Amino acid sequence: MCSNHPSRRFRETGSPAGGRSTGTVTATAGGDSVVRKLFKAETMPEAPKVKPDQAMVSKPFDRLKEALQYIEDVTTNADQVQERVLGEILSRNAHVEYLRRYGLDGRTDRESFKKLLPVIGYDDIQPDIHRIANGDKSPILSADPVSEFLTSTFWHHYHACQQMFDAFPAWVFPDFDRFFRCFLEMQFRNFLMPTIEQELGRRSLLYCLLMPVMDQFVPGLDKGKGMYFLFVKSEARTPGGLVARPVLTSYYRSKYFTNRPFDPYTNYTSPNETILCPDSFQSMYSQLLCGLVLHREVLRVGAVFASGFIRAIKFLEQNWPQLVDDIRTGKLDDRITDPSVRAAVADLLKPDPKLADFVERECRKNSWQGIIPRLWPNTKYIDVIVTGTMSQYIPTLDFYGNGLPLVCTMYASSECYFGLNLSPLCDPKDVSYTLIPTMAYFEFLPVHRSNGVTDSHAISKTLSEKEQKELVELVNVKLGHEYELVVTTYAGLYRYRVGDVLRVSGFKNKAPQFQFVCRKNVVLSIDSDKTDEVELQNAVKNAVHHLEPFDATLAEYTSHADTSAIPGHYVLFWELKHGATPIPPCIFEDCCLTIEESLNSVYRQGRVSDKSIGPLEIKIVEAGTFDKLMDYAVSNGASINQYKTPMCVKFKPIIELLNSRVLSSYFSPKCPKWAPGHKQWNNHN
Repeated sequence: MCSNHPSRRFRETGSPAGGRSTGTVTATAGGDSVVRKLFKAETMPEAPKVKPDQAMVSKPFDRLKEALQYIEDVTTNADQVQERVLGEILSRNAHVEYLRRYGLDGRTDRESFKKLLPVIGYDDIQPDIHRIANGDKSPILSADPVSEFLTSTFWHHYHACQQMFDAFPAWVFPDFDRFFRCFLEMQFRNFLMPTIEQELGRRSLLYCLLMPVMDQFVPGLDKGKGMYFLFVKSEARTPGGLVARPVLTSYYRSKYFTNRPFDPYTNYTSPNETILCPDSFQSMYSQLLCGLVLHREVLRVGAVFASGFIRAIKFLEQNWPQLVDDIRTGKLDDRITDPSVRAAVADLLKPDPKLADFVERECRKNSWQGIIPRLWPNTKYIDVIVTGTMSQYIPTLDFYGNGLPLVCTMYASSECYFGLNLSPLCDPKDVSYTLIPTMAYFEFLPVHRSNGVTDSHAISKTLSEKEQKELVELVNVKLGHEYELVVTTYAGLYRYRVGDVLRVSGFKNKAPQFQFVCRKNVVLSIDSDKTDEVELQNAVKNAVHHLEPFDATLAEYTSHADTSAIPGHYVLFWELKHGATPIPPCIFEDCCLTIEESLNSVYRQGRVSDKSIGPLEIKIVEAGTFDKLMDYAVSNGASINQYKTPMCVKFKPIIELLNSRVLSSYFSPKCPKWAPGHKQWNNHN
């Protein structure tokens, strides 16, 4: 769901997500039985089929041991597992329209698969997805019926726009469907990922591997609870009646989550009712209240993205007096009106003046540094995505967590769940994910960098036969090389370009381990320059060093390619966490120049020689601006779980919102250094 990243998908990058999403839900119902079934199977299993009420028959130690052995086996035999996964996907779907379209004719071997099936992006299958969304029940992509669509944030604009058009009389838009479809495609690019019922079991399998891995590094997590801020988004329906919702909402509303039997590793402070409440304020308030009431039992805290967790802490800053009052009196605030939430919280909430005094005393202190271990003293780590664009939140997390370990556990997206971090206590900059070979069939398109710019095939571009031959299989990637991820899934995606760029950082037996590099999308461009998110992020990191002597940090940022004047220029919106010492304007000008000096030679040539790019601008915005930005996105249908601050903004109302809160602006005082020729040649002169 790195996040990410980072952003049309749930970067649960995955992360997610920036990054894709990391899994914040741990072992799931029947997970141990799934692992045993998969581990002992002689042939490659189908997607796990586990009844949510299936009894836990193994002792906890046995379940942990079996899960770790499963990881060991599938990574040791990664290529054989991958070959069987592909064979199973192709045999199960042998007669679907998509595979017949390309003449596969029931063949399941790798050679035919690679020769006949093209590498695709979303545009290539959008007509098929529209047919399914409109009610075509024939086996177009998958032999199994599509059970629902998993969405990116963009899908929810459909309903906001539809409501807008519904406000007009019918005669204004007589051919609404055609008009609306064109409008939607021009404005929002709605991504609907088809899925099948069995995929919920497959996701559950990956979840059930998380805590066995974590237990190796932080034992005793079964002795307490996890305080995770988890949320659902309201569902939509396609014209054909299929549910469309974010992947985490799908999981949280499934029987695998709601009917899970008791397991010490899935013991959360938040009752299901508080998680499933569609009202974000009521959900956040009640989850925080339950976390405070059970504060002594909390051993780990987290959310999907780092930004979501920080939002919860900011919510606490704004609402702690009311929360303290609830704890003191044992009565829930009247603003919480959902009956199921009130009933669930009532089971936990009793008058506790001593706890209320403790929370009030901590929250009244001048500094909130270390507020997490202060309020939840037994916390051992913070479980959030901090890879990709989420890394900008690491200083804030360190401030609130007082150095608690930051853990990224899982790499997943709406298209597919991918793998695990087998060294969860590593430094955030070293996070690597081991792809689990049973999740899907994986291929990798080599990515090259030229002058610091990602030089690879655009996602919208159809690859030539020569380019398609460049793809390599899971076990054939090379250490240190970068690749774009391509997946073939049980749910009916075939050689689909996910859009994530990964760098091979090591191997677990025969299975490679990857660091998330960036989304395969250009973030900023004025002329021939192309700046991707990892390059921009590194440039900003270089610049913020100028703020350190003033005890100031960068809280959040985004960017915009301003072409309202000629030449256009890059604009960065910065929200700062100020120290006591004022920052002189020249420091911000130095930040502008440092960013420009850190960008690639194509950009610098545009600034120095071609004069096609104007001086970079930094706009300092009011505190709370990025909260307003998130509020705007959520009010227009974005999922709290999947929301991440965009690295680049283009939508006019968002730009207007940011500009309305600008306190001051600064430009680069001079051109960055640049000389003709390749950078490494210049270094030798």
